[in-house]
Amino acid sequence: MKVYFLGTGTSQGIPIIGSSHPVCKSTDYKDKRLRVSVWVSWDSYSYVIDCGPDFRQQMLTSNCQKVDGILFTHEHSDHTAGIDDIRPFNFKQGEIPIYAHQRVIENLKRRFDYVFETVNRYPGAPSVKTIEIINDQPFPIGDKIAIPINVLHGNLQVFGFRIDDFAYLTDVKTIEEVETEKLKGIKVLVINALREEHHFSHFNLQEALDFIALVNPEKAYLTHISHLLGFHEDVQKKLPKNVYLAFDNLEITI
Repeated sequence: MKVYFLGTGTSQGIPIIGSSHPVCKSTDYKDKRLRVSVWVSWDSYSYVIDCGPDFRQQMLTSNCQKVDGILFTHEHSDHTAGIDDIRPFNFKQGEIPIYAHQRVIENLKRRFDYVFETVNRYPGAPSVKTIEIINDQPFPIGDKIAIPINVLHGNLQVFGFRIDDFAYLTDVKTIEEVETEKLKGIKVLVINALREEHHFSHFNLQEALDFIALVNPEKAYLTHISHLLGFHEDVQKKLPKNVYLAFDNLEITI
C-alpha cells in the first residue's frame, strides 16, 4: 500500500497570504504546504482522504488517474472545499462514493446543494454516492476494510481511519482510550502536530509525540503543520528517530 501526502499544511496553507513570517518566505520546498490530504492506493484501488481547496493542484502534481472514493474526516472547508474538482474523475469513471458522518453529508448538501440536486440537475455537476460512516462500524473500501477512529477536534467529532497497518488522524485534540485501542499494532501512524504552543483544537508538537509514544507505531509522520512549528529541517532534527515531519508529495510504502 502506498500513501502519498497530497498536502500537509493547516487551513491557510504555507505560505500564508500576505505573511512575512520567515517560514512563509522559505525557499525550501518542504516548507511549502497545501491543505492537508492523503492519497492511499494499492493494487488497482485508489482512495483519497479529504478533498480540500487545493484538490485540483494536488491531483495534477501527484498524477492521480483514478479516485475510487473519498473519505471525509469532517466538514471544515480545508478538508471539503475541493469537491467540485472531482468532475474530471466523474467524466472518466461516473459516480464517486464519498464516505462521511451523516452530519458531514448534511453539511455538504447545504454548501454544495447543486451536487446533490435531483430535479433540474446541471449536467456537468459533480456526481457522488453518499455512504454514511457509523461511529463504530468498519466499512469496505476496495478489497480492504477501513476502521473509523473517533476523535475530538475541540468539541467537534472527527473521524480518523485505520486501513490495515496504516492509520491517519488529523485535527485531533482529544481521543478516548477505547479509540486509541483501535490503533494497536499499526506500523505507520500519521498524526497532526500544529505548532509548539498549546492550541484549543489541535495537538501541539509535544502532545503529538506523547500520543505517538502511547500508540508505539514503527514509524510516525506529523502533518497539519503550521508555519509556527518552524522550518522543516530544523524541526526534523529535534524529533525522535522514528518520527518524521511529513511534507507535500512525500510518498511512503507500507
